[in-house]
Amino acid sequence: MDRFHAMQAFVRVVETGSFTKAAATLHLSRTTVTQLVQQLEARLRVQLLHRTTRKVNVTADGAAYYEQVVRLLAGLEALESGLPGAATAPRGTLRVDVPSPLATLVLMPALPAFHARYPDIELELGASDRKVDPIGDGVDCVVRGGAVTDNALKARRLADLRLGVYAAPAYLARAGVPAHPDELADRRHRIIAYRWSTPDGHAPYAMRRGGEEARVHGRYAVRTDDGNAYLAAGLAGLGVLWLPDYMARPHAASGALLPLFAGWDVDPMPLYVAYPATRHVSRRLRVFIDWIVELLGEPGPVTAARQ
Repeated sequence: MDRFHAMQAFVRVVETGSFTKAAATLHLSRTTVTQLVQQLEARLRVQLLHRTTRKVNVTADGAAYYEQVVRLLAGLEALESGLPGAATAPRGTLRVDVPSPLATLVLMPALPAFHARYPDIELELGASDRKVDPIGDGVDCVVRGGAVTDNALKARRLADLRLGVYAAPAYLARAGVPAHPDELADRRHRIIAYRWSTPDGHAPYAMRRGGEEARVHGRYAVRTDDGNAYLAAGLAGLGVLWLPDYMARPHAASGALLPLFAGWDVDPMPLYVAYPATRHVSRRLRVFIDWIVELLGEPGPVTAARQ
């Protein structure tokens, strides 16, 4: 038995809660991962995991062993990277999930510079707006807009996304140009709703002008949980939408979208990178987080200055 690989397999099963998910993230077969954990249990003469048809739960002995193994693996990595003659460049596979528009418009164009700096990191980039569980899905980190409320995650604030309100000319010709955000509650108007992870599925948009505040709860023509589909619905003239500047800019420049409510400010959207609080932060994850902070963390075409 390769004890190192067996410990790695055990840690990933605990973190994902599944032999199948652990196997996928380790690029091994489920049978191999199962055998590695079984061999580890046989060597220790302790049951580390409770297995059922639906879920894998760690035992009390397994939880204690997990904490020790995580520290051990972290120490091994630190030892290897700290040796004077060792290759210190971070390497290995890094699994990241980011919103699809951010991946397409911001990260992908910038990735050549990242890989020039860290050529030995293999990046598996999930581009989706679905709610990804970094622990259960075996992802090293996620980048998401909105507050991070899960206590099992550590989060680092990257930026505040500038937002604006837009609509297609065809929509405005049909419904009229609203002069005040409250007019979006009228029957003639529709919004494009984004499905947030909230009880009602979408969040109100706070807008401010001087000491006045408006929160829009308009009726929606369509609601989606994908940023690219959200933008497409607005371009098709289905309603009013709230967009980060980096998504709206080319369409506003071409006239495909028109800005609304001059003089009003939309509260910026915080952007975070989040990762499991209990998992060791590898060097490859650390340098990726530092890089994305460098990419997004300063006021510029994507982000707003902090208030």
